[in-house]
Amino acid sequence: MVGIIIASHGEFANGILQSGAMIFGEQENVKAVTLMPSEGPDDVKAKMKDAIASFENQDEVLFLVDLWGGTPFNQANSLFEEHKDKWAIVAGMNLPMLIEAYASRFSMETAHEIAAHISGTAKEGVRIRPEELEPTEATPVVAADNDQPKGAIPEGTVLGDGHIKFVLARVDSRLLHGQVATAWTKTTGPSRIIVVSDAVAKDDLRKRLIEQAAPPGVKANVIPIDKMIEISKDPRFGNTKALLLFENPEDVLRVVEGGVDIKEINVGSMAHSVGKVVVSKVLSMGQEDVDTFEKLKAKGIKFDVRKVPNDSKANMDEILNKAKNELKNA
Repeated sequence: MVGIIIASHGEFANGILQSGAMIFGEQENVKAVTLMPSEGPDDVKAKMKDAIASFENQDEVLFLVDLWGGTPFNQANSLFEEHKDKWAIVAGMNLPMLIEAYASRFSMETAHEIAAHISGTAKEGVRIRPEELEPTEATPVVAADNDQPKGAIPEGTVLGDGHIKFVLARVDSRLLHGQVATAWTKTTGPSRIIVVSDAVAKDDLRKRLIEQAAPPGVKANVIPIDKMIEISKDPRFGNTKALLLFENPEDVLRVVEGGVDIKEINVGSMAHSVGKVVVSKVLSMGQEDVDTFEKLKAKGIKFDVRKVPNDSKANMDEILNKAKNELKNA
């Protein structure tokens, strides 16, 4: 029997697992995996591995995740890469999808079969009353590529005003995940998401996973720091609206010192590691981070400290002072 992992941000996975049991009965070889506010990508991956290890048949695994491009999807996708011939991932999880997946396991023996079958049921489960509000014809989502014309563009060509537009520059150790793929993308309206990192640019698997996690209508690219500096001066990118993602402030400083005109940095998430202190629920800093933020501040760069657009902005000076005190006493 195909094993099913239900994965979500917060308790949604546990809730829909309970709802499915109420309607279809308790199920074997089904596990819920949740990403809680205090957890990170590695925690989710570890839970998924434990869930898979508990299945009777680990060759056929179906992931039902809440959001394409979110952390649960990204971690499922990283595991899926080595099993893509048999495993499958379906995003946009809802209760009709889950019930259909349960029923399909009686007649279908592969995750691929079930994945292909349940998407139709999931879409049909979205209905509206009054009925006249139902769309008469669905419009397919096509990835936009309007910032660059097709084919090779001769060097020296000026598109738009010749200057790339930065709709957001964000420090986030998780890079492209749910908060970026949904909330920030919808708020800022980029045509491209650009992950700027020498380390990630050298990692073919991470690059591929990030490119696959791009939300509909937006392309995602991973480039090294020198390439970002080069692109910022290339007039062929004059029609591009870019959302930049950095793993750490040190990479931001290198880009700024290379001449990239960034005026404000959104500080979203910085993971804890050895030598760093916790300064908020989502931010941990080491001495190098503090020094780097001070250098960026000295260059006149402003800081927008918040995870998502609806959050209140935190005071960066207070955060840096707290980090200094914590590091001093560590």
